[in-house]
Amino acid sequence: MTRRRLVQAALALTAAALLAACSSKISAENFERIQSGMPQKDVIALLGEPTETSNVSIAGLSGGMATWRDGGTVISVQFVNDKVQAKQLSRESIKPQAQ
Repeated sequence: MTRRRLVQAALALTAAALLAACSSKISAENFERIQSGMPQKDVIALLGEPTETSNVSIAGLSGGMATWRDGGTVISVQFVNDKVQAKQLSRESIKPQAQ
């Protein structure tokens, strides 16, 4: 392989790695992968650690809400006994800051 081809291949690999690193796990595609009854650990494996969490435990039932945010995209998932019960995807408009 010539030096020029090696440099081109290295640049292509670097560009691909940068694009992969920039893509967010907080997406409509990953939201669709979340299924009712899915274990909480599987959702975290899919989306990463949540931005916000809240938990409650009453009479042997534990539950909570986890929220993931990236830019204007927000995924919220409700868990009961560490299983998905409900989910919501919203896209918030990003308001320009006043100057």
